[in-house]
Order: sequence, then structure tokens, then C-alpha cells
Amino acid sequence: MATTKPGERKLQILQTLAAMLENPKGEKITTAALAAKVDVSEAALYRHFASKAQMFEGLIDFIETTVFGLINQISDQQENGLAQAQAITAMLLNFAERNPGMTRVMIGDALVNEDERLQTRMNQFIERIELALKQALRVAVTQNQLKEEEVAARANLIVSMVIGRWHRFAKSGFKQSPSEGLQAQVKLMLA
Repeated sequence: MATTKPGERKLQILQTLAAMLENPKGEKITTAALAAKVDVSEAALYRHFASKAQMFEGLIDFIETTVFGLINQISDQQENGLAQAQAITAMLLNFAERNPGMTRVMIGDALVNEDERLQTRMNQFIERIELALKQALRVAVTQNQLKEEEVAARANLIVSMVIGRWHRFAKSGFKQSPSEGLQAQVKLMLA
């Protein structure tokens, strides 16, 4: 058996957990099932993670780092506020489409019966997304594309639409594309 470098097994565990979350039936994932998929003992899992909650925190770290890194790139590269909001919205839906298992974490589906701090963290993740959208829309206000009093309502509308599409994607067994018809709908929300 080949030896793994430090950190490789931890990454393998997280990748396997994410892959298991892609199961459209959404069954509860046990450490025993995860250990079997990784081909290690449960004790080996706990050498890398103190708890199952810590494994989910690893996935949440990946989600947050990736999503907010991309939001920062969009904000840096796109000067137009409305275009920033459109690009952020598209990125959120495309991220879900490319990472179905992570979608179940983002909507809280995979966190049912897990430590409540995980759901709290995902709620804060959504709030931070809404703040990023507000920032983009405030840029649009300075560019005379929107009125200041519309910023909060539009940001909330976009977040609600994104969450709804994530849910629909997960509940369809990952068959209903979250980005289908996106351009037309975003135009309506930002018109």
C-alpha cells in the first residue's frame, strides 16, 4: 500500500465526504460509511478530524475560501456595479452546479442532525454573500444605475433566488441546472 503524504489523507477524506454528499437520495452520512469509502478505519478518520463536525467545517472552509475569493476577483476586475452583481450571481450558481455535494452543505441539507454551529456558519455565509451583493449594487448607485433605496431589496431578492435555485438543484437529484435561464432572470431583477 502506498504511503500518503501529510495532509493528503485529510484531503482525501474531505473529497470523499463531498462525493458522498452528491448522492441524490441525501442519506445521513455516518463515519463508518465514510471510513469504508476512504478504505480506512473510523479511528483513522479521527486521527485527522476530532469529530464529524470538524469534517464538515473543512468543507465549509473550502466553500467560503473559494466563493469569497471569486467574489473578490469579480469586484477587482469588474468596475460596473450591475455587472458585478450579475457575475457574482452567475458564479454562485455555477459553483453549485460544479460542486453538487457542496450545494447540500450550502442549503443546510447535509447539516441536519449535525452540530448547530455548522448551520449557524452557513447562515453567516449567506449573510456575507448578501453584503457582497449590496456592495456591488452600491457601486451601481454611484454610477447612477440604481437608487440607494433599492439596494437592500434587490440584494435580498438575488440571494433568495440563488438559494431557491440551489434547493431546486439539490431536490431534483442534481438534474435541474441552477443556472438555466439565469441571464433573463437577473436582467429582470436588476432592470
